Amino acid sequence: MIDDKLRVLAAMKQILREPLVTVFPRQGHHAYAQADLERYGAADVSAERRRPARARPGVVARRDQGDRMNANTDKLHALGQSLWLDNITRQMLDDGTLARYIAELSISGLTSNPTIFEHAIGKGNSYDKQIAAVAREGRSGEELFLQLALQDLRRAADLFRPIHDRTAGVDGWASLELSPLIVDDAATSIRAAARLHAAAKRPNLYIKIPGTRAGVEAIEGSIFAGVPINVTLLFSREQYVASAEAYLRGIERRSGAGLDLKVDSVASLFVSRWDVAVKDRIAPGQRNRLGIAIARRTYKAYRELLASPRWQKLAAAGARPQRLLWASTGTKDPDASDTLYIEAFASPLTVNTMPEPTLNAFADHGEVTDLFPKDGGNAEQVLAEFAEAGIDVAALATRLQVEGKDAFNKSWEELLASIESQSGVKAG
Repeated sequence: MIDDKLRVLAAMKQILREPLVTVFPRQGHHAYAQADLERYGAADVSAERRRPARARPGVVARRDQGDRMNANTDKLHALGQSLWLDNITRQMLDDGTLARYIAELSISGLTSNPTIFEHAIGKGNSYDKQIAAVAREGRSGEELFLQLALQDLRRAADLFRPIHDRTAGVDGWASLELSPLIVDDAATSIRAAARLHAAAKRPNLYIKIPGTRAGVEAIEGSIFAGVPINVTLLFSREQYVASAEAYLRGIERRSGAGLDLKVDSVASLFVSRWDVAVKDRIAPGQRNRLGIAIARRTYKAYRELLASPRWQKLAAAGARPQRLLWASTGTKDPDASDTLYIEAFASPLTVNTMPEPTLNAFADHGEVTDLFPKDGGNAEQVLAEFAEAGIDVAALATRLQVEGKDAFNKSWEELLASIESQSGVKAG
């Protein structure tokens, strides 16, 4: 365990280019040297820039290890990666499943989207009573859905709140997606993001905005307004960089206005959809390689941004990094490992959000060997091979983002239709 922690600290020193503080929440100890690390074993690790007066809570934090903590997921967390669940249902809140994932599988956050809620609400009867009650209040359509979603996400946020507090807001987040029907209107998206975050009344709720052209403008405006944002539907280095620069501009505007620079954000890169998109156009030996190559190229850009003078200036003033989040990490190829996109993406200062089957598979038989290469590894070589095979990566990234947006639109419409059917009240 100590070796793993030292690897994380070494990686973070190179990323942040500043001395690090290692915080052991259980012991209440702040370690500044390797000797201290070796002295305090089996402790939680977090890392942050050292300040002259006192240490701040960390960039990546580990909670206490209980006797039941799964060794496989615990190792990922020890490497400095946050594990989030890409799902939410009322049943998992009611029966204690989410609480168990937090206690035993190192889950420290949660993501949702219209498709997840469409499946949760459209199947079973967990929401029937609330749908009927809210409908009797005269609410329908999107307004009714948001009542359902916010009830679930508040409960999830409350379960994650101890983690959120212990990490000074770095971890312990839930996420709610903006209506996909408004995301092409930046001004409307900015107002809706602020309204939803305020309505949730939970500090640890991200509002999800897609990293489209209009979304980039909304991301900057929302960050400037102090709304924590999960940037979704990113499929390439270029799309990630555009969203990261929007985040930086929002923080820089806050700096110029004399506002607090602590507005948290993650940028979600979707991985497995790349491999699904090309599987019938490439040789069998090339399958399940493109998504990882795209991610490696993007991770290199992420590390370069964190080392840039522009970011370092903001960090010195108190800003925290927009973390890179690995999304769409469930394996779609039945012939590939069911833990492919978890094992391949072990990397500090990142988040991996995963569906339940993938989480449980990794807990059962997942392995972690090497950290994600900070220099992109063989990404460019692999991408050149795909270019030779006729894959236009730039065009495909654009297509995947459009398809992702269209899929959320479809799920949104089906979700509202399902609620209308159950409530007997037609959407406004």
